[in-house]
Amino acid sequence: MPETSLIFPAREYQNRITRLQDRMATAGADALLLTTAADVFYVTGFLTRFWESPARPWFIVLPVSGDPVAVIPSIGAALMQRTWITQVRTWDAPDPADDGLSLLVDTLASLVPEQGKIAAPMGFETHLRMPLADYHALCAQLAPRQVMDGTDIVQRVREIKSEAEIAKIRTTCAIAGRAFDRVSEIAGVDRPLDQVFRAFQALLLGEGADWVSYLAGGAGADGYGDVISPATAQPLERGDILMLDTGAVREGYFCDFDRNYAIGPASDLAKRAHSALWSATETCLEALRPGMLARDVHQILRDALIAQGATPGAGRLGHGLGVTLTEWPSFTPKDTTPLRAGMVLTLEPGALVGPDRIMVHEENIVLRESGAELLSPRAPSDLPEIG
Repeated sequence: MPETSLIFPAREYQNRITRLQDRMATAGADALLLTTAADVFYVTGFLTRFWESPARPWFIVLPVSGDPVAVIPSIGAALMQRTWITQVRTWDAPDPADDGLSLLVDTLASLVPEQGKIAAPMGFETHLRMPLADYHALCAQLAPRQVMDGTDIVQRVREIKSEAEIAKIRTTCAIAGRAFDRVSEIAGVDRPLDQVFRAFQALLLGEGADWVSYLAGGAGADGYGDVISPATAQPLERGDILMLDTGAVREGYFCDFDRNYAIGPASDLAKRAHSALWSATETCLEALRPGMLARDVHQILRDALIAQGATPGAGRLGHGLGVTLTEWPSFTPKDTTPLRAGMVLTLEPGALVGPDRIMVHEENIVLRESGAELLSPRAPSDLPEIG
């Protein structure tokens, strides 16, 4: 068995496989089928931007005992062979007549008994990255084997980060923190917002990000209308609040936090909103403990905003973080996911500052047995002013 792999030593991945196989055995699954970039990366270390091409499917088959098997297009063989995975089966893709389907059927049939079960993530926050017609054909050709929901198998394992993963996320957060510290170099009165967005991505790359998968934000008088719209060429004006929210990536792991800046002197309204958001986050940082439910975090943040005289915004107020920009759980009134030590989470309170204006604030943490530990550099308590 190889001792080295991409991103982490092989032992890190082997520990993940052991945890997955334990849950598979408990659930009665004979194999686990993974098809998405995040899940494939999680168990193999196979990191590539080639997933941007939708022309090819990729598969990892994990039996309930033994090592994973990669069933992948031949273009990925050289990179997969640099990981700890030793069983790599390939086909020349794309093949409109048989794009890996028969090879995948043969692999699963050899590992799963005829009356066995194959788990695949099917639930909330999952998707299937293969043609639906091929999936139906796969099920038919593998019958009487059954395909079962493997969402809980994967999510309960992935949501607890190892110390090695936490270190990667902390590094990515530090990269973004350094870029945020330089926003005054790229933003100011009359600077178009789209130019600020482009320049901020350059700062992130210059500080060490491998790529910037996500950058959003907004700008407007005392706040902004939403936090997901693309930037326009509208110039920044004195009195605007500029918010930048980044999901930069380093070695496959995301950060996800934002910062707010006043363009020129901040108004009293903007200062109060920023102070309320900062204080609500501080209250939550002090209160968080394992054993709480995701919905408890939502309530803590809402109550803390109200105590500060702010009106909480709608939507979730944070989420999980890791090999994807957002992971489970979601801090909403309906999410009953138990919080456990080792989860990496975002705290993201939002407040209304007018009929069509909001402000949001976000930090990244890891939950320890003793409480929350910041991974992102803590935002200043006072709203920063630029120019």
